[in-house]
Amino acid sequence: MSTTATRQRGATFLVEPAPIGDVFTPERFTEEHRMIARTAEEFLTREVVPQQEALEHDPQLNVPLLKRAGELGLLAVDIDEAHGGLGLDKVSSTIVAEAMGWCASFSVSHAAHVCIGTLPLLYFGTAEQKARYLPRLASGEIIAAYALTEPGAGSDALAGRTTATLSPDGTEWILSGTKMWISNAGFADLFTVFAKIDGEHFSAFLVERGAPGLSFGHEERKMGIKGSSTRAVNLDQVRIPVGNLLGARGQGGKIALNVLNVGRYKLGAGGIGGARVAMAAAVAYAKDRRQFGRPIAAFGAIRQKLAQMATRIWAGDAMVYRTVGNIDRALDGLTGSEAILKALEEYAIESSILKIVGSESLCFVADEAVQVFGGNGFSAEYPVDRFYRDARINRIFEGTNEINRLLVPTMLLKRAAREELGFTGAADALRHGATAQVTDDAALIAGMKRCARGLIDLARQRYGDTLAQEQEVVLALSDIVIDVYVAECALARAAQAAGDGADAPAAADFAQATMHDAAARIEQRAVMLAGTLAAGAADAAALLAGVRASCARSLVDRIAIDRRIADRVLA
Repeated sequence: MSTTATRQRGATFLVEPAPIGDVFTPERFTEEHRMIARTAEEFLTREVVPQQEALEHDPQLNVPLLKRAGELGLLAVDIDEAHGGLGLDKVSSTIVAEAMGWCASFSVSHAAHVCIGTLPLLYFGTAEQKARYLPRLASGEIIAAYALTEPGAGSDALAGRTTATLSPDGTEWILSGTKMWISNAGFADLFTVFAKIDGEHFSAFLVERGAPGLSFGHEERKMGIKGSSTRAVNLDQVRIPVGNLLGARGQGGKIALNVLNVGRYKLGAGGIGGARVAMAAAVAYAKDRRQFGRPIAAFGAIRQKLAQMATRIWAGDAMVYRTVGNIDRALDGLTGSEAILKALEEYAIESSILKIVGSESLCFVADEAVQVFGGNGFSAEYPVDRFYRDARINRIFEGTNEINRLLVPTMLLKRAAREELGFTGAADALRHGATAQVTDDAALIAGMKRCARGLIDLARQRYGDTLAQEQEVVLALSDIVIDVYVAECALARAAQAAGDGADAPAAADFAQATMHDAAARIEQRAVMLAGTLAAGAADAAALLAGVRASCARSLVDRIAIDRRIADRVLA
């Protein structure tokens, strides 16, 4: 993709307008992007979709599918050419992640390999480690897994108790402990295992499957993604070469968190991809199913559901590719792992937002698809049964949505403290915002941002360093920030649609639906927060007036908008 356009720095969307005209959108995919999308879709259609039912009974079938994906280059997108990869941009690897959302179980196996399984080695490995493993990971000759979670350490990953001790002769690490919920554990050849050196220095290690003392639990019986392998990994005095330390001693936290940033935005993309497939099934069924003498797609209640599904998917794509486009621009010309990781970390807030929105959009669409199918949706004979079961895990993967929500305002305030963002005086600006006029869409977005900044500033003033303990407040602030990003991404995509040769009227409808719904949600949460944060009745009145002015919007015919969107979806 072109990297000459303006790059908006991470998290600055809350204090700066989007550079309309330079925001990357799906309409700006290059021919290379479209080619890799076709490759992924054809692979899924021909080889994975026919195996979905069989996979649910035998996760080992992932192995030949992953090897076939390797032959097609679908495991090599992020790996540099020097190590047998394709070295493509992040938009390309995100396109693959979005396509894989079609088949959730295989998507988990694929992501565990190419993302959290391979990227720690790519970014932190020594030259010798990379030469030994990366070409084989790129081709699918060997399969990777990532072993972080423990029975007593889930969201608090650094509380893990797995230990690593240097052997008396200094030639080996000896690892002991138990990891759980490890994707690909049933067939992976190479594990990135996190352990504390001498019970103190949290570090990462490369462990091969055949290492003595390494064993595995049974396949977990899961609600969904049954076609993926999920097992416990047991390490009983596992001895590995001293050269298998990944990164530096005590660098495990840095490795885990940086890789999760990539995992989060890719998971968000996969959620949107899965939602698109679930919606397509609902559309096909609604056209075919007849009640009262006509297809149920003719009824307003069904059409509204389809419109709401489509709107979430369209806005989700706008968010994903705006973010990943900025990441690619940040990475342009960079060499060295430290510089690359710094660029990825810059967009950690947006990555958490994408994870939340993508996973919750998928759950919404899967749930509504079941409703469109009615009683048949509750039957395992129809595809939405699997969509519904498989969708639920995504709100837990890569840090629960609650953890990610708690991170968003916390990270914003840390950047504000470093003077990267300006929140000083934002609370007063909100109090006096009742005089602001919302005259157009851009003014509405600006008002939403003023509301978000003001409430974050007010919460900071009220709670200071203890704000993180006020989780209900932080969660509400996070939802407001998320809706600001959703709304602006939608507006930016619509503003570019005509110039990019897209369907401008359709984009305008999607954007209007997204922005007005986001403004309504922001107003609702902001009114609640104003009641909690206000310093007395007079302050509450000023804040309430400022909130309502910030979220004021012109009246639109939402029913008519949904009807037009439904017409396009069904066409």
